[in-house]
Amino acid sequence: MRLVFWVGLCTFLIDQVTKYWVVHGMNLAQIGSIDLFPPYLNLRMAWNYGINFGLMAQDSPLTRWVLIAVALVISGAVLWWVYRDPAGRWQKISAGLLVGGALGNVIDRLIYGAVADFLNMSCCGLNNPYAFNVADIAVFAGALGMVLFSHDGKKAS
Repeated sequence: MRLVFWVGLCTFLIDQVTKYWVVHGMNLAQIGSIDLFPPYLNLRMAWNYGINFGLMAQDSPLTRWVLIAVALVISGAVLWWVYRDPAGRWQKISAGLLVGGALGNVIDRLIYGAVADFLNMSCCGLNNPYAFNVADIAVFAGALGMVLFSHDGKKAS
């Protein structure tokens, strides 16, 4: 469980530092957008009140608290899963990514009322209108890793 803790803490800190730097240090909340390496990598400020791709994006206190509760329940369930059925190093790393990212977005909802999304990537003539953040990447990678590595080191029946 130590590995889960350290990966989760590092993920959480990287997420929060990048958000603070972009929102406040670079003043992206006021500027709105910065082209870094167009069209491949841009910063586009987006306040996400819902879940991925703006689903459930009502700016209401109920939605905010429900999404906070869901993230905390999922984080708790992942920690319980890894504690009860440890499958190996990669599963623990995946769990740390998922939990650290989820908690990073929870902090955003508590502080800002919404998740601070700012990374935007497009390529090859496809214009991506959506923004995401480090926590979103970690949650996605962690969830995928939990599925792929949940039986790492165990013999399949």
